[in-house]
Amino acid sequence: MLNKVPEVILFFWVIKVLCTTVGETASDYLSDNVGLGLTKTTLITAAILVATLVFQFRARRYISWIYWLGIVLISIVGTQITDNLTDNAGVSLVTTTTVFSIVLALVFAGWWASERTLSIHTIYTTRREAFYWLAVLFTFALGTAAGDLTAERLSVGYAWSVALFAGLIAAVAFAHYVLRLNAVTAFWIAYILTRPLGASIGDELSQARRDGGLGFGTTLTSAIFLGAIVLVVTYLAISKRDVNPSHTLNSDEHAQVLVVADHTAVTPELADALRARVQQGPAKFHVLVANPAASAEVTEHERKRHHDEGERVLDLTLPFLARAVGANMTGTVSVRHNPMDAIEEALRDGEFHEIILSTRPHSVTHWLHLDLPRRVEHLGLPTTTIIAPAEPSDQRGPATVSELPASA
Repeated sequence: MLNKVPEVILFFWVIKVLCTTVGETASDYLSDNVGLGLTKTTLITAAILVATLVFQFRARRYISWIYWLGIVLISIVGTQITDNLTDNAGVSLVTTTTVFSIVLALVFAGWWASERTLSIHTIYTTRREAFYWLAVLFTFALGTAAGDLTAERLSVGYAWSVALFAGLIAAVAFAHYVLRLNAVTAFWIAYILTRPLGASIGDELSQARRDGGLGFGTTLTSAIFLGAIVLVVTYLAISKRDVNPSHTLNSDEHAQVLVVADHTAVTPELADALRARVQQGPAKFHVLVANPAASAEVTEHERKRHHDEGERVLDLTLPFLARAVGANMTGTVSVRHNPMDAIEEALRDGEFHEIILSTRPHSVTHWLHLDLPRRVEHLGLPTTTIIAPAEPSDQRGPATVSELPASA
């Protein structure tokens, strides 16, 4: 998958605030004005959100209208989670704010423990995308609780709440651009704060004058902000201003294919697989050879010896495969002895669209015992696994070729 999240530009924050405002006013409109009630509204919008996320997860790249529809719906559902707990279950806003803060922290902790990054610029696997949307859901729930707590329970008022949260976001921006606050940390703090900001804007516009608002009503406020969202998203869909050029691949461009191999690199099976890939469309191949060392606990002399062994494999591989596919090939020997570590490092250092994994049977290599093909599949890129026979063969054609579809 290409990155599934838009670039963080000014339009990103504009739409985010618009979505959070709609999340507040549309929830009230459906529940009160339409007369569905809070419970029915929650069930209906949650079902639509699930359907939208199915399309979002099945997409292989960022599609603006699907993504932002998901944000609008998750904003509404996040609002309703807090409202259900407060209005129907009688849970105090202090408790919901505290609980959602803890839950969000746990989501971030699980995301970091699993992926070692919280950056939204690397949402190219299903697992990372799942963590991302889970975090987004609880930022909305937390933002709703914090906004209501500030505006109503602490009697700050809607207008002053807008000023308060706008000031906090400005402080985060100052901390990032001037004081060099970590970009990922700054992003998520600002992301959380935009929820109560948008909710406060929505309440200020929609609530009656006697309650401290401007009296526009939820119908008019929701219509204005939904219209603004449609206009901005349409503009972005046409202009592609929020899409990183490196995250797009035209039909006439070469796909970057990472070929991972050990001693199976110089085999007819792999050569046949690469020829088949070339017939599918333009492609450039980079061969990655994991360090042949059995473990990381080796001396410097042994490490050099193993690296030289990997270089010899690469020296044999590149000319052989270049002749097979009729094109030049590049390659590297990883310093990592663990093949999964080597692959993840290569993906961090380079831009690849597919992976071809060449290995030997269980009886010969430990790669399959590590469940390497399935783990590579979970990286989210289209993956083809070639299992060469235990003994070199002059027979043409792969002994076993299994296509492992990437996670949707």
